[in-house]
Order: sequence, then structure tokens, then C-alpha cells
Amino acid sequence: MSTIEQAYHCIFERWYGGRTLDNRVLLTAAFAGFTQELNRRGLEAADATMPPLTGDRQHDWAAFRAVYERVGGDLPDDAALRQALAAATITAMVSMLRDNHARWQYVELPPGYQPGYEYGLGIATSPSSGLTRNAPQEALPPLYVNSVRGGPAADKALRPGDIIESVNGAPPFAAGILSTGAVEQLYPQYPDADPVRLALRRPATGRTWAVTLKPALFKPTAEATTTMTSQLLRGGVAYFRLTGFTQKSADLVLQAIAELRNSRRLRGVVLDLRGNRGGSPTEANRLLGAFTHGKTTAYHCDADSNCTANRTDDTVPLLNLPLVVLTDRDCASACDHFSSAVKDLQLGPLIGTRTSGIIAGPSAPYLLNDNSLLLLPALRHLGPNRELIDGVGVAPDHYLPLTAKDVSTGRDPAIAKALTLLDH
Repeated sequence: MSTIEQAYHCIFERWYGGRTLDNRVLLTAAFAGFTQELNRRGLEAADATMPPLTGDRQHDWAAFRAVYERVGGDLPDDAALRQALAAATITAMVSMLRDNHARWQYVELPPGYQPGYEYGLGIATSPSSGLTRNAPQEALPPLYVNSVRGGPAADKALRPGDIIESVNGAPPFAAGILSTGAVEQLYPQYPDADPVRLALRRPATGRTWAVTLKPALFKPTAEATTTMTSQLLRGGVAYFRLTGFTQKSADLVLQAIAELRNSRRLRGVVLDLRGNRGGSPTEANRLLGAFTHGKTTAYHCDADSNCTANRTDDTVPLLNLPLVVLTDRDCASACDHFSSAVKDLQLGPLIGTRTSGIIAGPSAPYLLNDNSLLLLPALRHLGPNRELIDGVGVAPDHYLPLTAKDVSTGRDPAIAKALTLLDH
């Protein structure tokens, strides 16, 4: 109960809109989550009724707590049950904020865990788990394997581009609408260990088959954990795929460009941000500083619309090279930030699809007394022209989606388009 109380007060103190938030809305959502979990477990209670609320945060919390503890006191003495009810309560309370950068995390590590290991099926999908969880209305079919990270999926020889036609017998999309219940089964968290049966189709060959994957702890492949990969394309064009704006990621790109320039003349840069999960705005601003100086890249604003400008890192030498950026619906957060700056500042064309628009604002973690984390943004993000990117995304200049067949057969029309643009 004390953890729920911590989360309740932390939201008012730390969340962007906490100062003006109606506590009754927050507690109603929390109580709904509590009763829904009771009902799901067949433990409905006659006295699990929402108490009357007044709008006074302390008074209403006391009323909520009294009912929660009374109902909980009549339940079986089961630590796992208590944890599940508390988790459902906090999750519902945070979800009520309708903020894609506010979330609660409670991670139980499996036996044998080592830093860098992962638990699950060993796949990443397109649309990604970030999009299907935070903006399911944006997800478009088909659902396919974007990458194989290792573990069970690697053992069963799944490949990028394999289309997932059903998950435990349920289609991931019905009439074009995402089935979140089906897709969530692809991303189990320990101790969930139920086998997942997939019906698959490989576009490159037309093969269809079924496979059962059992969640496991595994060490991901080196390829899966690489932040940046590079290659030299025809005509002296440097290509970089950046999976996240993690610490030192901008310097990885800049160092790779410098090394390429030591051996030949470059005439352009293609930066592939498809599937980029975001990360640090500082890294995004540093990489933007290689293409322009003295510019505002975004604004971070409080609830009173007091805004602080994010600016290019002008300590980075200008590359003086044309830039093309590849984007998709899985380009999120700091990737939205980077893409909107490229577009607004006219640093180069965007090719692909609209970005995710999952960029409410930069969040900070707060440790609760059960060692769970509550992540809350204290500021809201706006683009360089003070436009709202959150929930909207950044439109490409050239719409060219990457399909499952493209991935399966090794084609990439977006790269071909980028080379064509750099030829002119």
C-alpha cells in the first residue's frame, strides 16, 4: 500500500501536469485497475466500491486507502496476489495520465541473469512493441519480425521479414485494427513462461509454417546490441544505421565519418533512423551540430508554457555534407526530436514514413520503496517551430515504407531513393 501512496504523491510533485491534476480522476483510475484485477482473478468483493471523493488530495487518499485495505484484508494471504493487485492499481493510475513517457516498471530478474542478458522470445517486431503499447492506433499490418536478437527465435531459425500471421491462434490484426492482447504475448516478462505458438509466412520463399517459442533467458547477438553500423554506398555516400541515441552514439557516427574521410572523398550521408528507440536529447543535439550551428532544435516547456530552447552542439565541427534521413513509425522520442529538427531546419529530406510521435517529454526515473521505478516527464516537448510533435509525428518528404517483403528479400527502396536524391 505504501508503494501505491508513493506513486500517487510523486505524480503530483514530479509530473508535468501534476500541479493542476484532479486527484479524483487519478484515484478513480487506480480503483478501477484494482477492481478489474480482482474480477480477472475471480475474487470480486461486494464492498469493493469507490468511496466518495471531495477533491482534497489527502482526504481522498485516506478514503481510498481505507477501502483498499479493507477489501485486501479479506483476500487470501498470498504475496503474489498482493503484488499483482498493487501492480494493476499503479499501472491504471499512471495510464490515466495519457502520457507516453510516463510509466511504472517493476522488473523481476530470472535466475542466472547477467548484465546484458535478455528474457523473452528473442524477436523484435515491426510495428515495434513501443508503438503497439504506446500508440496502438498508429500500427498498420502486417506484423513481421524486424530483427532476431537471439535465444528461442534464433534457435528456431526465424529471419527478419517473416510475417507473423497468428499468435496462439489469434491474428495480430483484425480488419486492420491491432489486437494488443495477441501482440503482448510476443514480449513476455519473467516470470511469464508460457509457450507462444506462431503461424509464420516468409515472403521471400512463400513458405508457411508454425513454430512454438518458449520464453528464456539468453545473451543477445552482437549484431542485436550494436548501436551503430556503417557502410560505404556507391559514389562515396556514407550510410549509418543508428538504433538509439544512447551515450556517445553521436560520436560513434562522427568518428566513423572521419575514418571514411581518411581514405576517400565523401559526397553525402544517409542516416537510417528506422526502428530508432530514442534516448538522450543531448546526443540528438550533438549529432545535429555536425550539420548546422546556432539553431534551436526543440523546446522543453513546463505547464505554464515557460520554454527552454534545445540547441545544436556547436562544439562539433560542421561536416559540410548533404544529409538524407530514413524514418519510420518506430522512430520514437529522441528520434522524433532529431527528425523534426532536420525537417524544420531544412537540413535534408526525410524518406520513409511518418515518425511515431511518441515524444511527450523527457522522463526521469523515481525509485519507489519496493525497488520499482516510476518514470515521469517534468516538461513537454515542442518542435523547433514550437509545433506539437507528440501524438502526430514528423511526416516524410518522400513516402516510401519498408515492407516485410523488402526485408525478407534484402531490398531497400529507401536507400535507393536516397542515392538518387544525392545524385542530383
